[in-house]
Amino acid sequence: MRIETQRLVITELTKMDAPFFFDLVNDEDWKRFIGDRNIKTHQDAEDYLTNKVISSYKKFGFGFYLVSDKNSGIPLGISGFVDRDGMEFVDVGFAFLPAGRKKGYGYESTKALLEHGQKNLKFDTVLAIANKNNERSHALLKKLGFRFSKHIKLNKEENELCLFTNQKGDK
Repeated sequence: MRIETQRLVITELTKMDAPFFFDLVNDEDWKRFIGDRNIKTHQDAEDYLTNKVISSYKKFGFGFYLVSDKNSGIPLGISGFVDRDGMEFVDVGFAFLPAGRKKGYGYESTKALLEHGQKNLKFDTVLAIANKNNERSHALLKKLGFRFSKHIKLNKEENELCLFTNQKGDK
C-alpha cells in the first residue's frame, strides 16, 4: 500500500525500518504515553516489526504504516490501525519522532489513513485510545473528528486510558 499526501508518503513498514522503529519506540514520549515495548536492540525492533506489525498486514489487511517526508524520504513516524483484543472496532493510532512533531504530519497522515480505511477497508466506526495525560493526542483526535467516549482499561494495562470514537451519537 502507498498513500501520498501533499507532504508525506505512507507505506507499509518492513524489517529494513528496524533502526527507525528502534529510535521511535525508545523515544521518551513514546515510553511515557504509549509504554515501554522492551525493544533494546535493532534485532528486537526487527522482531517486533515482523511479529506484530508486518503480520498484521497479512492477518487483517492493515496495520501501522511508515510516514515519511515526501521530498527527503526521511521517516517521521507511524500511523495506522490496530485490531485490538477487547475493542469492539479497530482503533487508529500514531506516533512521531521529535523532528516530525508540531508540523501537522500526524493530522495529515492520519486523516489520509482514515479516508483510506473508510473507502477501501469499509471502516464505518473507528476508535482511538490515548493516555489520560497526552493532551497533544487528545487535541489531534478531536481535530480529526473524534470525541471522548469514556475511560477504559485494556487487558494488560495498569492505567486507565481515554477512549475516543468517530461514531456519531451516544455509544
